[in-house]
Amino acid sequence: MNASFPDSAASATLPETGLPPLHLLIAAPRGFCAGVDRAIEIVERAIERYGAPVYVRHEIVHNRFVVDTLKAKGAVFVEELDEVPDGKPVVFSAHGVPKVVPMAATERGLDWLDATCPLVSKVHRQAERKVEAGRHILFVGHKGHPEVIGTMGQVPEGAMTLVETVEDVARLDFPADQRLAFLTQTTLSVDDTAEIIAALKARFPSIVGPRAEDICYATSNRQAAVKAIAPRCQLVLVIGAPNSSNSLRLVEVAEREGSKARLIQRATEIDPAWLEGVTSLGLTAGASAPEVLVREVVAKLGTWRQVHEEPVTTTEEHMVFKLPRQLMS
Repeated sequence: MNASFPDSAASATLPETGLPPLHLLIAAPRGFCAGVDRAIEIVERAIERYGAPVYVRHEIVHNRFVVDTLKAKGAVFVEELDEVPDGKPVVFSAHGVPKVVPMAATERGLDWLDATCPLVSKVHRQAERKVEAGRHILFVGHKGHPEVIGTMGQVPEGAMTLVETVEDVARLDFPADQRLAFLTQTTLSVDDTAEIIAALKARFPSIVGPRAEDICYATSNRQAAVKAIAPRCQLVLVIGAPNSSNSLRLVEVAEREGSKARLIQRATEIDPAWLEGVTSLGLTAGASAPEVLVREVVAKLGTWRQVHEEPVTTTEEHMVFKLPRQLMS
């Protein structure tokens, strides 16, 4: 766990307050994944090595608290590479970037660090291999998401077609002899993606996919944890940003399991009216949300209710990703 965003997972034991009780089921795994931990550490170490400012192309991860914390340490976030002054280091976000971006940075002589999640980089390599093998790629993902833009930017224009829904599959028009492959964004709904892949295989029986599922372990694990708590809750709160794909999927998973669900970025967004009639509440956090925000929400709930925490752990995570070689010495 990154030292700047401490893990305080231990349940708090509160004295009786006279407030109405609230059974709080806290999902685990939740919050930071190995790719997010790595990306944040890359920015922090880059600031230590090069000194402030260090530029970051796009949000390093989709979380305003994380971005603001890194800004305070000396990170400057920009949308495009041409906003980075000559001679300044730049970090590419965890979502990945089109191949032309590091090429342009190299041409300008910039020191650059790639914080792309290794699991996203794996999809990038698969895309290159599929195209080299003469296959057109059907990429399952959400239009406009940085990961989709980055992945589609690994191959020549026109070599990949985006598929967002089962209905999109029905509209595809390829000749019978077209060599096809499919890949997926790493932060999708496991269930929705399975439906789309099934439709692709039914429509194109000779289509080939990756050797292993592209949806990352952290996305799958967090969705499974929500499935474990949602049926026991009247409401599930998901801490995450509105532009965070994996956080939005957690909301959808909770609702699919029969619970109401709300996405919040901070505890201040909770409306106490949401708790009317709620005796059992679920809580989780997307892969870009630090544990400190979970504890902030628990503390806020404690001002309205006598909170009794129950951690619900569906699996343990021990994944760690190596840092770029430039930061290892």
